[in-house]
Amino acid sequence: MTQSNMSPTKGELILRLRGVGKQFGAVTALEDIELDVHAGEVVALVGDNGAGKSTLVKVLAGVHQPTSGSIEYLGLPVSLDSPRRALEMGIATVFQDLALCENLDVVANLFLGQELSPWRLDEIQMEVRAWTLLQELAARIPSVREPIASLSGGQRQTVAIARSLLLDPHIIMLDEPTAALGVAQSAEVLNLIERVRDRGHGVILISHNMEDVRAVADRIVVLRLGRNNGVFTAETSQQDLVAAITGASENSVSRRAARKLQDAEAAI
Repeated sequence: MTQSNMSPTKGELILRLRGVGKQFGAVTALEDIELDVHAGEVVALVGDNGAGKSTLVKVLAGVHQPTSGSIEYLGLPVSLDSPRRALEMGIATVFQDLALCENLDVVANLFLGQELSPWRLDEIQMEVRAWTLLQELAARIPSVREPIASLSGGQRQTVAIARSLLLDPHIIMLDEPTAALGVAQSAEVLNLIERVRDRGHGVILISHNMEDVRAVADRIVVLRLGRNNGVFTAETSQQDLVAAITGASENSVSRRAARKLQDAEAAI
């Protein structure tokens, strides 16, 4: 299965995971994971270190293959058996290291590995497409001929996200896009994520920053110890999110259940 030429309509289910697990020998990294992603929404994936976020991202990017469960893409069962396969189907990933070449300019980085060259490099067409895409995203890039080395962290993140959009994927996964950025640069990236969502793409946002998550996410999926531990809305308080991430909510439920049992026994 390759990517459909028809873009999903807003709200249409693009990706569905059911019972997905991943084992590395005797170690269970993911167990019984469920996840839905629709067109035109941002799904935040949060959890503490070791919760399974990175493993799940690599499963969806085709780096790791699940050992159990099923993955459906646009309503059909699929096998994401390689990064190329995932990209061909329309799942693009922007990892935290961005993989940009600092000695090249914006255009060269955008088209790196996917240059327009029927007979020779079409520099003019690549520059036009670069400008068009960046303008559609309202990106604050001074020039498409600006070297990457001279750009800010937020601008570099913008270039990396724009590069993932060149193949018009249905889903874009962003791994900690605001990490190590200042307040102004983080706001710039968050605005960009909203514009990507408004273009009809499904966005999976991996982040430790709860303020950023609550600012742009339509749904927040919490992982804990390799399993689902709740799905929340952006209106959920930071305290409740942290409780789900750390397991404090589980302890609270256990304590309430224990108290109810003690009260019931006392009443007998």
